[in-house]
Amino acid sequence: MRILQGLLVVIILGLQIRLWTGSGSIAEISRLNESITIQEAENRDLQGRNGELLTEVDALKDGTDAVEEMAREDLGLIKEGETFYMIVKPKEEPKEGPKEAPVSEK
Repeated sequence: MRILQGLLVVIILGLQIRLWTGSGSIAEISRLNESITIQEAENRDLQGRNGELLTEVDALKDGTDAVEEMAREDLGLIKEGETFYMIVKPKEEPKEGPKEAPVSEK
């Protein structure tokens, strides 16, 4: 009878170890659920981006307005008779503390 009890304890311990650490364990399932949640969020972001790209493609197919806008923004093109103005921001000088005079060695 003692041998049977000992054998049952060993079997139960083996099953517990497999439950907590083996393939299909609780820890692995939790990790996979977290991975699924992250992937679903990424998929939602990509679906939104795909929607924006489809809208842009449709606009480019339908008329010349979108093509003109892209040419102006991306390539810097202008129509005949238009005047192009480029506004250049002045460079900002680095803000430093008071400048010291250079020390000359004699």
